Amino acid sequence: MDGSVLSLLSVLGALAIGAISPGPSFVLVARTSIAVSRRAGLAAAFGMGIGGVVFATLALLGLHALLIQVGWLHLILKVAGGLYLVHLAVRIWQGAAEPIRVPDGTANSRGTLRSFGIGLTTQISNPKTAIVYASIFAALLPASPPTWILLALPPAVFLVETGWYAIVAVAFSAGRPRAVYLRSKAWIDRLAATVIGALGIRLVMDVAKPG
Repeated sequence: MDGSVLSLLSVLGALAIGAISPGPSFVLVARTSIAVSRRAGLAAAFGMGIGGVVFATLALLGLHALLIQVGWLHLILKVAGGLYLVHLAVRIWQGAAEPIRVPDGTANSRGTLRSFGIGLTTQISNPKTAIVYASIFAALLPASPPTWILLALPPAVFLVETGWYAIVAVAFSAGRPRAVYLRSKAWIDRLAATVIGALGIRLVMDVAKPG
Protein backbone atom coordinates (compact mmCIF):
# COMPACT_ATOMS: atom_id res chain seq x y z
CA MET A 1 0.00 0.00 0.00
CA ASP A 2 1.23 3.48 -0.86
CA GLY A 3 2.73 5.32 2.13
CA SER A 4 0.49 8.37 1.67
CA VAL A 5 -2.63 6.23 1.60
CA LEU A 6 -1.47 4.42 4.74
CA SER A 7 -0.88 7.76 6.48
CA LEU A 8 -4.38 8.93 5.58
CA LEU A 9 -5.97 5.71 6.80
CA SER A 10 -3.93 5.84 10.02
CA VAL A 11 -5.07 9.39 10.73
CA LEU A 12 -8.72 8.56 10.06
CA GLY A 13 -8.49 5.41 12.15
CA ALA A 14 -7.01 7.28 15.10
CA LEU A 15 -9.65 10.01 14.83
CA ALA A 16 -12.40 7.40 14.65
CA ILE A 17 -11.13 5.78 17.85
CA GLY A 18 -11.05 9.18 19.53
CA ALA A 19 -14.59 9.99 18.40
CA ILE A 20 -15.92 6.63 19.56
CA SER A 21 -14.46 7.09 23.05
CA PRO A 22 -17.28 8.64 25.13
CA GLY A 23 -16.76 12.25 26.14
CA PRO A 24 -18.63 15.58 26.23
CA SER A 25 -19.59 15.39 22.55
CA PHE A 26 -20.91 11.86 22.96
CA VAL A 27 -23.02 12.84 25.97
CA LEU A 28 -24.41 15.88 24.16
CA VAL A 29 -25.57 13.91 21.12
CA ALA A 30 -26.97 11.12 23.30
CA ARG A 31 -28.81 13.59 25.53
CA THR A 32 -30.24 15.50 22.56
CA SER A 33 -31.46 12.29 20.94
CA ILE A 34 -33.10 11.06 24.13
CA ALA A 35 -34.54 14.32 25.47
CA VAL A 36 -35.54 16.00 22.18
CA SER A 37 -35.74 13.79 19.09
CA ARG A 38 -33.74 11.70 16.65
CA ARG A 39 -33.79 14.58 14.16
CA ALA A 40 -32.31 16.96 16.72
CA GLY A 41 -29.63 14.39 17.58
CA LEU A 42 -28.69 14.09 13.91
CA ALA A 43 -28.48 17.88 13.66
CA ALA A 44 -26.09 17.89 16.61
CA ALA A 45 -24.06 15.14 14.90
CA PHE A 46 -23.81 17.33 11.80
CA GLY A 47 -22.50 20.14 13.98
CA MET A 48 -19.86 17.79 15.38
CA GLY A 49 -18.77 16.96 11.83
CA ILE A 50 -18.42 20.62 10.87
CA GLY A 51 -16.42 21.23 14.04
CA GLY A 52 -14.12 18.39 13.07
CA VAL A 53 -13.56 19.99 9.67
CA VAL A 54 -12.62 23.27 11.37
CA PHE A 55 -10.05 21.52 13.56
CA ALA A 56 -8.69 19.50 10.64
CA THR A 57 -8.29 22.56 8.42
CA LEU A 58 -6.59 24.64 11.09
CA ALA A 59 -4.28 21.78 12.06
CA LEU A 60 -3.30 21.18 8.44
CA LEU A 61 -2.63 24.83 7.69
CA GLY A 62 -0.62 25.51 10.81
CA LEU A 63 1.31 22.28 11.22
CA HIS A 64 1.99 21.87 7.52
CA ALA A 65 3.68 25.27 7.29
CA LEU A 66 5.71 24.76 10.46
CA LEU A 67 6.88 21.24 9.72
CA ILE A 68 8.17 22.21 6.27
CA GLN A 69 10.39 24.94 7.73
CA VAL A 70 11.42 23.29 11.01
CA GLY A 71 12.19 19.62 10.49
CA TRP A 72 13.09 18.81 14.09
CA LEU A 73 9.73 20.14 15.24
CA HIS A 74 8.11 17.12 13.62
CA LEU A 75 10.00 14.79 15.96
CA ILE A 76 9.11 16.84 19.02
CA LEU A 77 5.43 16.91 18.12
CA LYS A 78 5.52 13.22 17.37
CA VAL A 79 6.83 12.45 20.86
CA ALA A 80 4.36 14.87 22.43
CA GLY A 81 1.53 13.33 20.44
CA GLY A 82 2.52 9.83 21.50
CA LEU A 83 2.74 10.79 25.17
CA TYR A 84 -0.62 12.53 25.01
CA LEU A 85 -2.26 9.48 23.47
CA VAL A 86 -0.84 7.32 26.28
CA HIS A 87 -2.19 9.80 28.83
CA LEU A 88 -5.59 9.78 27.11
CA ALA A 89 -5.61 5.98 27.12
CA VAL A 90 -4.96 5.90 30.87
CA ARG A 91 -7.77 8.37 31.52
CA ILE A 92 -10.22 6.40 29.38
CA TRP A 93 -9.26 3.12 31.10
CA GLN A 94 -9.67 4.66 34.57
CA GLY A 95 -13.14 5.91 33.68
CA ALA A 96 -14.29 2.73 31.96
CA ALA A 97 -16.32 1.52 34.94
CA GLU A 98 -18.02 4.88 35.49
CA PRO A 99 -21.56 5.05 34.09
CA ILE A 100 -22.48 7.68 31.51
CA ARG A 101 -24.89 10.09 33.10
CA VAL A 102 -27.31 11.46 30.52
CA PRO A 103 -29.44 14.28 31.94
CA ASP A 104 -33.16 13.59 32.17
CA GLY A 105 -35.90 16.01 31.32
CA THR A 106 -36.87 18.12 28.39
CA ALA A 107 -34.25 20.08 26.50
CA ASN A 108 -34.64 23.85 26.12
CA SER A 109 -34.23 23.82 22.35
CA ARG A 110 -36.79 22.34 20.01
CA GLY A 111 -35.24 23.31 16.71
CA THR A 112 -32.78 21.33 14.68
CA LEU A 113 -30.87 24.50 13.80
CA ARG A 114 -30.20 25.22 17.43
CA SER A 115 -29.22 21.60 18.04
CA PHE A 116 -26.74 21.95 15.19
CA GLY A 117 -25.35 25.13 16.75
CA ILE A 118 -24.98 23.50 20.15
CA GLY A 119 -23.18 20.52 18.61
CA LEU A 120 -20.80 22.76 16.67
CA THR A 121 -20.07 24.93 19.69
CA THR A 122 -19.46 21.94 21.92
CA GLN A 123 -17.01 20.44 19.45
CA ILE A 124 -15.07 23.65 18.84
CA SER A 125 -14.94 24.69 22.51
CA ASN A 126 -13.47 21.36 23.66
CA PRO A 127 -9.70 21.93 24.08
CA LYS A 128 -9.05 18.19 24.25
CA THR A 129 -10.42 17.77 20.73
CA ALA A 130 -8.04 20.42 19.41
CA ILE A 131 -5.09 18.69 21.11
CA VAL A 132 -6.11 15.30 19.73
CA TYR A 133 -6.28 16.63 16.16
CA ALA A 134 -2.95 18.44 16.42
CA SER A 135 -1.27 15.42 18.02
CA ILE A 136 -2.58 12.87 15.53
CA PHE A 137 -1.85 15.01 12.48
CA ALA A 138 1.67 15.81 13.68
CA ALA A 139 2.37 12.22 14.61
CA LEU A 140 0.94 10.34 11.64
CA LEU A 141 1.20 12.68 8.64
CA PRO A 142 4.47 12.98 6.74
CA ALA A 143 6.32 16.28 7.18
CA SER A 144 5.42 17.22 3.57
CA PRO A 145 2.13 15.49 2.74
CA PRO A 146 1.01 15.45 -0.90
CA THR A 147 -1.65 17.91 -1.98
CA TRP A 148 -4.31 15.24 -2.41
CA ILE A 149 -4.07 14.34 1.28
CA LEU A 150 -4.48 17.97 2.28
CA LEU A 151 -7.61 18.16 0.13
CA ALA A 152 -9.02 14.77 1.13
CA LEU A 153 -8.61 15.02 4.91
CA PRO A 154 -11.27 17.66 5.77
CA PRO A 155 -14.18 15.91 3.98
CA ALA A 156 -12.95 12.53 5.24
CA VAL A 157 -12.87 13.89 8.79
CA PHE A 158 -16.41 15.19 8.32
CA LEU A 159 -17.59 11.72 7.30
CA VAL A 160 -15.87 10.09 10.30
CA GLU A 161 -17.17 12.56 12.88
CA THR A 162 -20.68 12.96 11.48
CA GLY A 163 -21.01 9.26 10.72
CA TRP A 164 -20.17 8.18 14.25
CA TYR A 165 -22.35 10.74 16.00
CA ALA A 166 -25.22 9.98 13.61
CA ILE A 167 -24.97 6.35 14.77
CA VAL A 168 -25.05 7.57 18.37
CA ALA A 169 -28.11 9.72 17.63
CA VAL A 170 -30.00 6.84 16.04
CA ALA A 171 -28.98 4.35 18.73
CA PHE A 172 -29.83 6.54 21.71
CA SER A 173 -33.17 7.58 20.31
CA ALA A 174 -34.24 3.93 20.64
CA GLY A 175 -34.55 2.14 23.97
CA ARG A 176 -33.00 -1.28 23.41
CA PRO A 177 -29.73 -0.23 21.67
CA ARG A 178 -29.19 2.39 24.38
CA ALA A 179 -29.47 -0.26 27.11
CA VAL A 180 -27.09 -2.61 25.27
CA TYR A 181 -24.44 0.08 24.85
CA LEU A 182 -24.60 1.15 28.48
CA ARG A 183 -24.12 -2.47 29.59
CA SER A 184 -21.06 -2.78 27.32
CA LYS A 185 -19.49 0.59 28.11
CA ALA A 186 -16.67 -0.75 30.28
CA TRP A 187 -15.47 -3.18 27.60
CA ILE A 188 -15.73 -0.61 24.81
CA ASP A 189 -13.80 1.99 26.81
CA ARG A 190 -11.06 -0.49 27.70
CA LEU A 191 -10.70 -1.63 24.12
CA ALA A 192 -10.41 1.98 22.95
CA ALA A 193 -7.86 2.72 25.69
CA THR A 194 -5.76 -0.29 24.68
CA VAL A 195 -5.66 0.73 21.02
CA ILE A 196 -4.91 4.39 21.76
CA GLY A 197 -2.21 3.50 24.29
CA ALA A 198 -0.53 1.08 21.89
CA LEU A 199 -0.50 3.75 19.18
CA GLY A 200 1.06 6.29 21.55
CA ILE A 201 3.76 3.87 22.71
CA ARG A 202 4.57 2.96 19.10
CA LEU A 203 5.00 6.60 18.15
CA VAL A 204 7.41 7.27 21.02
CA MET A 205 9.37 4.08 20.32
CA ASP A 206 9.67 4.91 16.61
CA VAL A 207 11.29 8.25 17.44
CA ALA A 208 13.65 6.57 19.91
CA LYS A 209 14.93 4.09 17.31
CA PRO A 210 18.41 4.95 15.97
CA GLY A 211 18.76 6.04 12.35
